[in-house]
Amino acid sequence: MKLFIDIISGDELGSDAYEMKEVDDIVYELDAQNIVITEGDVDIGGNPSAEEQAEALENGGQQVINIVHSFRLQQTSFDKKQYMAHLKDYMKAVKTKLQETNPDRVPAFEKGAAAFAKKVLGNIKDYDFFTGESMDPNGMVVLCNYREDGVTPFFLLWKDGCKVTKI
Repeated sequence: MKLFIDIISGDELGSDAYEMKEVDDIVYELDAQNIVITEGDVDIGGNPSAEEQAEALENGGQQVINIVHSFRLQQTSFDKKQYMAHLKDYMKAVKTKLQETNPDRVPAFEKGAAAFAKKVLGNIKDYDFFTGESMDPNGMVVLCNYREDGVTPFFLLWKDGCKVTKI
């Protein structure tokens, strides 16, 4: 299994235990699910039935997104201007790290990140924003959007902002 760790904050942001794919060689897209947790629950990976989830909600359970819960992501908010400012600073920090570790990747990163950022900014209202557990303001802001059904979440992690660690 691979763990995705933010190269700036050191926060764990996701893993390939979730169905994932690379998009445009610039982001990792991780599929997520809404799950119900209750006090004392231990998640062993099984998917409870709809009846079990409804019963858990009635008994004080809480509906959460599995990736948010597993990696203790913290929801935050941005308007377009704020997100653009954050992204500019974050991309500059990632570029600096890349220049040190993989200078050949810098041109592809700059081109791909600019194009993908433009796509995100064009639909900024469709995204929810999450930071890692440390809530480091300089760290990656993980993007969450929903599939066409409006209920199935997926997360976007900047590929070059992740250190991939095998565990």
